[in-house]
Amino acid sequence: MRKLSMDELNRISVEDFKKEDKTPLCFVLDDIRSMNNVGSVFRTSDAFLIEKIYLCGITGRPPHRDIEKTALGATESVDWLYHESGQELVKQLKEEGWVILALEQAENSVFLSDFKPEKNLKYACILGNEVFGVNDEIISQADYVIEIPQFGTKHSLNVAVSAGILAWDFYSKIKL
Repeated sequence: MRKLSMDELNRISVEDFKKEDKTPLCFVLDDIRSMNNVGSVFRTSDAFLIEKIYLCGITGRPPHRDIEKTALGATESVDWLYHESGQELVKQLKEEGWVILALEQAENSVFLSDFKPEKNLKYACILGNEVFGVNDEIISQADYVIEIPQFGTKHSLNVAVSAGILAWDFYSKIKL
């Protein structure tokens, strides 16, 4: 076995990425403090052809040095918009027909492994603040609260890691 070279990976261009059939999922980053987390979500979104990222509240926006450090150019390929209020955006997305997923540990949550997305629907996944999680008002608007099961001594995962787990799970259930 050997590691593949960059040429052998056959990565698509930004222009071709824009034309690709996207995964029917967007991320809503609500009050994310860490620019590195924001950049990591961009990079993950590029990897799994995520439709769009919404940046809300205090969440940093490109161009920003710390976002670019982890995004590695994905801010150019993945579409994104800023919205001042995560709550207002979620209300708007619901009106547009998006299924709202809050990624959080909550009463009546559904384990990610048990969640079965439907191919003909679009999903918006809310990722909340690194300390406080998803805003309670947004949880109350969610169609589903999705939980990533954890079995160790810690009770949370890094927000960018959580986005990566959800993106891969969603992509594999919808696209593979």
